[in-house]
This record gives sequence, C-alpha cells and structure tokens, in this order.
Amino acid sequence: QKQLVESGGGLVQPGGSLTLSCTASGFTLDYYAISWFRQPPGKEREGVACIRDNNDQTTYANSVMGRFTISRDNAENTVYLQMDSRKPEDTAVYYCGAVNGAESVQTMCNGLREIDTIFWGKGTQVTVSS
Repeated sequence: QKQLVESGGGLVQPGGSLTLSCTASGFTLDYYAISWFRQPPGKEREGVACIRDNNDQTTYANSVMGRFTISRDNAENTVYLQMDSRKPEDTAVYYCGAVNGAESVQTMCNGLREIDTIFWGKGTQVTVSS
C-alpha cells in the first residue's frame, strides 16, 4: 500500500532546530519530487519547500528562506525538512506531498503550488511556543 508518513513534530520553543521526516512505503521516492506544505491554524495550506526528483534542485517560500532546509535520502526512502530559528508563526500542521511527471513537478515545485495530483501524507503538528 502506497503511504507517506510524516514524523518529528511536537511542541518546541522559539529558536533552535527541529527536523521533520517524510518516509514513503509501498513506492520509491527516487522518481518523485517532494514538497512540504503547512497549514497554520485558521489559514489555508501553503507551500514551504520542494525538492525535485532528477537533480535535487530545491525551492523555498520566502517566509522560510535561509531558515529551513529540505533534503532527501533515497536509500532511506525519506525526505527531511530541517527547521532552524523557529518562530511562533511556524506553528502549523506540516504535510509532505509527492508528484511525478515533468509537468506536475514543474507546477508544484516552481510555484510551491498545491495541485490535484499530489499524493499526501496525513501531516504532523508543529507548535512553536515559549
């Protein structure tokens, strides 16, 4: 069964680092671009970061540029999101999503856009509070 499972969330203090994981089962992430999206309380889901399948090129939202790092370990079938210098406004449910196919990858990654062909995980809650 094809699944994406996010982990690593929780209640954390502002500043410091936290790493989220997105692990696939039932399929191989090598051939998929992976994005992290987040949904803050009372707001719509927004794109955070994307890593492409063929060249590991990355894209980041302006709000996380320089603070978050997306990476992948194909041997572990996992994509990571390292969150540094956390802020209260980073509080959200974080989702990872996978797409393949050149057109879908370009649409999702170039604009961090949510598209119908994304295969989603169920999300992990990150709360940044002192």
